[in-house]
Amino acid sequence: MGEESGAGQDLRMAAAINEIEGYLLWEAEQRRARGRAEEFCARLPWLTDSQRADVVRHYCREQHEQSRSYLERIAVRSAALRTEYEGAYRALRRRLVAALLGAGALGALALAVPSLSGSAPGVP
Repeated sequence: MGEESGAGQDLRMAAAINEIEGYLLWEAEQRRARGRAEEFCARLPWLTDSQRADVVRHYCREQHEQSRSYLERIAVRSAALRTEYEGAYRALRRRLVAALLGAGALGALALAVPSLSGSAPGVP
């Protein structure tokens, strides 16, 4: 029972780490988008402060939507690949088990039958 709770804790810890990592990656993406927007605005010196703020806000919102859409497509594709690879793994595992059972059966048969050469012992 202790191992089950340990495994459950490991899974929860891994999920928490993944969530934190996702949060940090998303925050970094938002900072990059803001930096790109500010660099763009720096090339437009005639913008007023409020125009500059609007451009940055609109750019960040657009980047946010594009990034979210991109991540959703990646998540869907990742799930599809996972399902595909799990199916391939199960099929491979079944073939391997069948091959091992077949080899074991042949080995047992070889031990049970002293000679498969077609002649009985002592017969010329």
